[in-house]
Amino acid sequence: MTKKTYDEEYVARAAVPKKDERPIHGLVSDKNFIVANAVEAILSAPALPQKQERDYLKKKNFGKVPKYVGKIKAEIEDEYNMVREMQIEEQAERDRQKFLMPEGERQELIAALKKKWEVLHIEYQQQTHYPKYDTLGKLNRNEALMREMDQIEADIKKLNKNYIFIDTTMPSSMW
Repeated sequence: MTKKTYDEEYVARAAVPKKDERPIHGLVSDKNFIVANAVEAILSAPALPQKQERDYLKKKNFGKVPKYVGKIKAEIEDEYNMVREMQIEEQAERDRQKFLMPEGERQELIAALKKKWEVLHIEYQQQTHYPKYDTLGKLNRNEALMREMDQIEADIKKLNKNYIFIDTTMPSSMW
């Protein structure tokens, strides 16, 4: 690339008018430019459509998947695999924290719950001879005994299943 000089760059411009060259003033025309433009536009032939410079169907890579799409798909697949591996590891860790309750321990728990239920049942029967619960304390005590007995029955029913797994991740307050 060559550098242009100041003179070469501005050669094509028109010269500045001389001092004694004055524009012509006061020319009046009867031509209606609006009507003339409208008539010219109506009578002119429509412009022919221009041919396309390139036929994109004949390009050498037409119909081929771009390289960057393959890279992006590979990255997405890698991320999915990493997430799957993390989920499998988390599940394995959760499975390691659970174990099967021994049969002897299960039988002991059932026996202890049955004894507790019998004690509560005796208390409940002692209160049933009241024809009416005349105080709020007696009524609340009776309802509390019934709720506790129902909960023990539900626990015994759960413990009567064949397999019981103990989860060591749960806090003891939830048991």
